[in-house]
Amino acid sequence: MLAEVSPSLTELTKAASDFTADGKRLRPAFAYWGYVAAAGQDAMPAAIWPMISAFELLHAGVLIHDDVLDAAELRRGLPTMHRRFEAWHRIQGGSGDSTEFGRAMAVVLGDELLVWSDELASSAGLESESWRRARRFWHLMRTEVNSGQVLDLWAQYQVGSEEATSAKQIAEKVLEEKTSRYTVQRPVQFGAAAGGADEIVLETLGRYGLALGRAFQLRDDLLGVFAPQEQTGKPEAGDLVEGKRTVLLALALAGLDGQDRKHLNALVGHALDDIQVARARELITASGAVAKVEDLIEADYAIALDVLHECELTAPGRIALIALARQCVQRSF
Repeated sequence: MLAEVSPSLTELTKAASDFTADGKRLRPAFAYWGYVAAAGQDAMPAAIWPMISAFELLHAGVLIHDDVLDAAELRRGLPTMHRRFEAWHRIQGGSGDSTEFGRAMAVVLGDELLVWSDELASSAGLESESWRRARRFWHLMRTEVNSGQVLDLWAQYQVGSEEATSAKQIAEKVLEEKTSRYTVQRPVQFGAAAGGADEIVLETLGRYGLALGRAFQLRDDLLGVFAPQEQTGKPEAGDLVEGKRTVLLALALAGLDGQDRKHLNALVGHALDDIQVARARELITASGAVAKVEDLIEADYAIALDVLHECELTAPGRIALIALARQCVQRSF
């Protein structure tokens, strides 16, 4: 499509193709198995495949924008899109600032992916009644992930929050809006609604998705501090460097006293050498935050599994949703 506008725009589509070639594919998986949980696998509509692919395009656009906001260097072991376009600007001998060009191009590419995702979703050919039932979850997800991004920025820059709200409460709200609903709850509800699930099933799967989405992000918070780069494809302790005010960090700061709290707080939001990364990890562990987060993950995982038995689901759907839950919490990347 872009090549028809100008052959030079193929660089944008190539970047989009490269970026979407990898990833966990969790959101399409939850949408697919949500459909199966409601309707079974017989007579699966052909439209389900482009429909669930729309979730991945949306996710790609969100990730590219997220990397720009975080000034992130790596994603999935490769340079982030803004760094890729920055390098391309230098190779092309372009005029102006290559860093600014890279950021601008990444924002535009993210916008394109968001537009394409909505085009794909709305034109996938899902039967009209199925689309009518499911589209509210598609629209909710798109609004919620952007709202969560705003809350994440406010938390990172420590603005816009009421004084009575604790750092942990703020981090939990960001987690819920930016990740939990967007990663699990809305995709699984979308699929189930498209498959004809009633409101009882949709509400039950909503509770499954919210609990599991929390557990997923809490695991991500631990990996974002403790996992090596070769495991995650991101810089080590990237969440600390980027100043992410996660539940893990909130619990760690609350669990430390005096100079230790000041020391950890001073490390957040800055480039760290190996010694500083090791010290930050030591402080977080000593605070008891790691153990508390593991307990929260286990509790939410248990909730997610329990609620799957509260409503009528197909056997293949229930089995797959249990397996996906395990995949979300017992992972190393």
